[in-house]
Amino acid sequence: MSTEPRPLAGSLERLLNHLGAPKARTVVDVFDRWPELVGAEIAKHTKPVSFADNRLVIAASDAAWASQLRWAETELLVRLAQTLGDGEVQSLDIRIE
Repeated sequence: MSTEPRPLAGSLERLLNHLGAPKARTVVDVFDRWPELVGAEIAKHTKPVSFADNRLVIAASDAAWASQLRWAETELLVRLAQTLGDGEVQSLDIRIE
């Protein structure tokens, strides 16, 4: 057995996959690039809250913005797939904060 240090990223990805969690890079991209992913206006009134089992939970500032997101869900899923990869986000759970 080697005592040389190994990069942690590969082990972390395997652990996350085993736990059913999304890829670490995908989580970082969703939270760090939210305005770019959904557009500046939507980002002002929404935020990602959690992400597991390919379901992204989004908090909206009020019922009107929650409705707007629900109406645009298919378009948002397509945009997320184009940026993050197919199947990374399969559904949205939109809540009012």
